[in-house]
Amino acid sequence: MLELRPSCEHCNAPLPPNSMEARICSYECTFCAACVDSVLANVCPNCGGGFTPRPVRPARNWVNDNFLGSDPASSKVKHRPVDLATHSHLAAALKRILPQDR
Repeated sequence: MLELRPSCEHCNAPLPPNSMEARICSYECTFCAACVDSVLANVCPNCGGGFTPRPVRPARNWVNDNFLGSDPASSKVKHRPVDLATHSHLAAALKRILPQDR
């Protein structure tokens, strides 16, 4: 089950379950679109992968109790600001390689 973390790991901006600004990597590292685009260069600082928009879990029970009421978003904040000097080296090496080719 996707964790739906409540905020950006870098800037700690709130990312509620219905946010269209949330981005995740395949390990569910969660960042806001602004950080992914302007700080991280679409390179996850934790794994080197790329990011994709985080899906929005339905707020309403449309089918089989598959909704936020049954599977609520996480409330555990993972605020781990990225070391920008270290990340700049990783991003420089990877940002020109498409995420699917990394």
